[in-house]
This record gives sequence, C-alpha cells and structure tokens, in this order.
Amino acid sequence: MPTPFLQIEALCKSYGHRMILRDVTFGVDEGDKIALIARNGTGKTTLLRILAGQEDYDSGKITYRRDLRVAYLPQTPIFTPGQTALEACLGPDVDPLKAEQMLATLGISDYQATVDTMSGGQLKRVAIAQVLLSEPQLLLLDEPTNHLDIQVIEWLETYLSRSRITLLLVTHDRYFLDRVCNKIIEIDLEQVFVYDGNYDYYLRRRAERIEALSAELDRVRNTLRRETDWMRRQPQARAGKAQYRIDAYYDLRERSQAKVTSTTSTVNLDVASSYIGNKIFEASHISKAYGDKKILDDFSYVFARYEKVGIIGPNGVGKSTFIKMLQGLVAPDSGHWDVGTTVRFGYYSQEGIAFDERKKVIDAITEIAEDVVVNDHHLTPMQFLTRFMFTPADQQKYIHTLSGGERCRLQLAAVLMRSPNFLILDEPTNDLDIVTLGVLEDYLEKFKGCVIVVSHDRFFLDSIVDHLFVMEGDGAVKDFPGGYSDYRAWLKERQQSSTPKTQDVPREVPAKPRTDRAPKLTFKERQEFTALTAEIEALEQEKREIELLFQQGASGAEIAQASQRYEAIKALLDEKEMRWLELSEKDV
Repeated sequence: MPTPFLQIEALCKSYGHRMILRDVTFGVDEGDKIALIARNGTGKTTLLRILAGQEDYDSGKITYRRDLRVAYLPQTPIFTPGQTALEACLGPDVDPLKAEQMLATLGISDYQATVDTMSGGQLKRVAIAQVLLSEPQLLLLDEPTNHLDIQVIEWLETYLSRSRITLLLVTHDRYFLDRVCNKIIEIDLEQVFVYDGNYDYYLRRRAERIEALSAELDRVRNTLRRETDWMRRQPQARAGKAQYRIDAYYDLRERSQAKVTSTTSTVNLDVASSYIGNKIFEASHISKAYGDKKILDDFSYVFARYEKVGIIGPNGVGKSTFIKMLQGLVAPDSGHWDVGTTVRFGYYSQEGIAFDERKKVIDAITEIAEDVVVNDHHLTPMQFLTRFMFTPADQQKYIHTLSGGERCRLQLAAVLMRSPNFLILDEPTNDLDIVTLGVLEDYLEKFKGCVIVVSHDRFFLDSIVDHLFVMEGDGAVKDFPGGYSDYRAWLKERQQSSTPKTQDVPREVPAKPRTDRAPKLTFKERQEFTALTAEIEALEQEKREIELLFQQGASGAEIAQASQRYEAIKALLDEKEMRWLELSEKDV
C-alpha cells in the first residue's frame, strides 16, 4: 500500500461571493506525480498556495504526514533583496559546493550575482535550485517551466521523472506533463476530478465525463418540463398531493441550472486576417551587437507567404531583439529590412501591451477600436471581448486586478482585433491555460498569414511551425526544416555519430526563398501523411460500397443520393491523393 503524504478533505475557498473551491477532497500518496489542470482563474495557484501555507481557506481539513519535508516553487519567486544566488540556495544542511554545482547545472555561472540584478528566467533557475537542494519529499510546483529555455526544461523534466520526489504541480507544458506526471487532477465546477494516466488519457476521459453530465442534464430538464406542467395546474388540482413531489420539483429546477463544465467555455479566435501580398519581407545583411555580444552577424533571408517559423535558442541569445528589429522597434547596426506594403504586423510581446492599469477592461479595448470587423461582421468591443471569455462583469474589472491569464487573453484580444496578417508572438504560452493553448494552436495552424513565434513550449512549436531559426549565439543562426521534435532527433543522431552526414546538417540561413531547402517531412507533415493514408483507405472503401449499390439496382432516390456522394468522394480522393504524393516525395 502506498504511504499517504497529504490528505485534503472538504476544502472550501471563496473570494467574497465568488466560490473557487467547494468541498474539494483528494489525497497525495508517496510516489505520486500529479498535474493540476484547470482554466485560468479557477483555483490552481490558490490551491497550491493554500497547501504551502501561504493562503488561508474557509473550511475543510488539510493533513500532512508527520515530519514530511515540503517545498514550494511559486510562479514568481521572491528573494531577500541583496542576496546572492549562492546565499539564496544555502539552507541549514546544504553543502556550498553542491549548491554551486546545482546552479551551474541550471545555467547560473556567477554564484555571487545578486537577485536584484537577475532576469525572470535567472530568478526561476535560482528558485528551482533552492527547492531541489532542500531535498523535499513533497514538492509543490507552480508553472516551473515558465521563463526557462528548452535545455533547462528538458534537464528538469529528466531530473523529476527519475527522482523519487512526490510532485503536485501546475504546468501548461504538455510534453513536460506527459513525461513527468502519472496522474492528473482537473479543477472544474469548483470541484476536482482525478484521472490516472497521461494527458491524452485525460482528454478522452474528460470528454466521456462531459458527455455523461450532458446526458444527465438533458434527463433532468425533460423531467422538469413534466413536473412544471403539474405545478402549473390549479392549486386545487394538486391538493393533497405528496409534499415530497413539490420539494423534488424545486430540487430539479435548481439542478437544471447547473453547468455541464466550465472548461468547455473557451476563447473564440474565429478572427480572419487581412489580405497579404506575395512580398513579405527580406532581411539583407543584418548585423546587431551590444558591445562584444553579437545578436546577428550578416543575416540575410527572404520570407515566404504563409510561412510559419519558430525561433529557439538559450535565454539571452537575442530572440526578442530579433523580432523587435524586424518591426523597426530596434535598429540594426548594419543592413536593412525590406517589408512588403500589405504586411500588417500583430505583435504579442512578453512585456505585454502597456495598458493603463487604472482603466477598466472594456474602456481599454474601446480606445483601440469602437467597431471590430470579424469575418465581415461588425462587433462592439463588448461583443468582441466575450469571445475571449470576458463576461460583462469581467469587462468592468480594472486592469490592475486581472490575473496573469486574464492579462494574456486581453493582450491577445487587442492584437487580433486589428486583423493582422503577420503575427509575431514572443512567448505566448506563458500564463495561458492548456485549454486556451489548444484553441490558439488550432487558430495559428489555419491562420491565413505569416507567423514568427518565440517559444520554449515544445508541443506548441511542433503543432505550428514549418521550420526553425536556431539562434546559437555569437550571431549565428541556423535554419532547420521541421519542428522542435525533429530538431531534437537530429541533435541526438549527431551526438551519437562522430561523422554526421553533410546533407543532414542545418544550413546557414540563405539569402533566398525557402523553396531551395532539401525536402524533408516536418513533424506536422508526418502526422498529416499518416492521417491521409487512413482517410484515402476509408474513402476507397466507401467508393467500393457505392459501386456495389449501383450494381445491385437500388431505387431511383437511393441512386441519386449515392451518385452525389460518389462524385464528392472522387473529388476528395483526387485532392487527398495529390497531397499524399507531394508528401511521399519528401524524406522522413
């Protein structure tokens, strides 16, 4: 039997009249590695803060095993001003040499640097070193991968998956979740639902739960209609009837108002881009440096229509500077950008839009535009904001009161309401919940424009980009054809081989269109190729069945209906087989 580490019973938490957690009950056993999933604002961080003793709760009971060592990593670590990185990590039983080694492993080489001078990513690394060096038995982590580069994320992923530390964590990184966690707890409708398995298993079981709840709600509402007819009869007609039936009616009426699930409410990103011409932009011999630190060194590139590229590289290598230069926000030292006349940038930055914190949400958006055109439909700012999960009450909130996730949604709304055709996204996944991320990925995949995205979210990159700009430092940029998983597979193959094949090595970014690159299936194309094979087989089978129907002499009406479908199938097969042939000519 597993050893219980933590038991939560009937936990309730509210903010004023708003209930966050209601009668929440679950346990954490030794060896559990649990991910908390929920829509932003539904209590993930609140629950971790309560369990870490940093926030009160209304009622319920929390019981830890006696003498259990617990550590907590908040989203935004707080240190004593003036502390050095090493001092922040030194606890009562921590060996300074071990602390230095841990900091070095996490990419902090200057142990005497003070926390006041560090970036958000550096502070997160120090905080991770601090909690790991305390050797906890139970570790509470709130978005541990935010502000970390991919190399550190993968190291932490490996460390936690192999260690015996029991985990309860919040993360939007689906690869991290799948590779570290063995259980998922979803917070929804002020309650928790437990799933033993990975993220795909959770999605299947969650869909089943929602379907069952929907069916139950339909049954309740059907019964309510019958009971309402009974209640509406003249009082004398129900004189002497059992009081329990009257009481049951009011219970049914209350149950009929229940929500099936709050997480089915998602951001609606059905926002079309404006027209974009054939000329996008050309980078001509761009160089940029800050002192001895080179960002770009003689960078040239011709960007193609509908191209989607991801930018990766270690923190501090210049990824954000690159995209600011493209938009003219930072001047290059030499060279120039030639941007097409139809290009309309939409920029989602790490820093966020500088909204007036004293304004209400609705007022800030109205200042940008009083009329928003979405797919030829005119919307008011209030109608547009509802697509981004801002209820009328939420729209009256002051911006300074918004959570991190709400700020992200507000910034996304402000960017998309201008109908850009070239999206530049700098770390868009930070502070967005998994549900909203899925909607954003689907939107970007179908986006009829160009996309440049800087991200440390590997799943996000694999879902969206056609190729990568790998910024390696000292001004070097490599162009890799494929998603992040393809790049990692190539790196692993190169590390295992002492003589990598020349044709497999990423090239320097060319000063010509991408069409000259050696054809190779990307991560998304491999998925598409597999799906196409199954779709073509299914269409061929349906085509044979219709041909059999023709031979058997069906009725005129059946023949007419089948003929329409037969022609549609032939057209679909032509289209899908052509695409299958295109993909089959590329290297795996």
